[in-house]
Amino acid sequence: MNGLNDLRVKIFADGADVGGMVDSYKLPYVKGFTTNPTLMRKAGVRDYRAFAQEVLAAIPDRPISFEVFSDDLAEMECQAREISAWGDNVYVKIPITNTLGQSSIELIARLSRAGVKVNVTAMMTERQVESAIGALAGGPPAFVSLFAGRIADTGRDPVPIVAAALDALRPHPHLELIWASPRELLNLFQADEVGCHVITMTNDLLAKLKVVGKDLDEFSLETVKMFRDDAVKAGYVLAPRASV
Repeated sequence: MNGLNDLRVKIFADGADVGGMVDSYKLPYVKGFTTNPTLMRKAGVRDYRAFAQEVLAAIPDRPISFEVFSDDLAEMECQAREISAWGDNVYVKIPITNTLGQSSIELIARLSRAGVKVNVTAMMTERQVESAIGALAGGPPAFVSLFAGRIADTGRDPVPIVAAALDALRPHPHLELIWASPRELLNLFQADEVGCHVITMTNDLLAKLKVVGKDLDEFSLETVKMFRDDAVKAGYVLAPRASV
């Protein structure tokens, strides 16, 4: 297994807790950041602009993706143009469709032609990736987010789909593929092995990086100690039963 210093895939911290984002900014292996409305709501964010301004003031020099939240394509465009103006390191996340299943490809193409750096999000099929590439070709740098973790949730192996997406992206060096929604640390090494450009990782997954390469016998012993300590703390007792 490669160590962290040997990985080619870039790690982007995925979250919306400002303190956690700032802490991740101090980590040399975190190369960028992603957010979304679900993470923001979970973190208690109420004022979208104020949140973004606070984050950008603290993290001015690494890519950060903020997502539009309208379900109307015209309003999505207005939001995207404003969000894009917040900073040179800002990428605007546009979902591949709205909630009615209406394609956002024309909107993505229009934004890309206008110089907006887009992160096309919520994609799970090769067809969606190919349509996004067509919309982003010839534009500024952009990200294509394939939700590999959610693909895996359906019982499908995401690696062949990621590999096919990378093949489609190869003629477009300004486009980078993101392995989104990873479920376990193993996904980091899978993404690296297949040649994916970026993987997003929540704070919970980032915290697990400290066990990369850990001796498994040592890890086993620590696990046994954890079970024993918790049993003692819980005060579990199996008192002998009285004989009948």
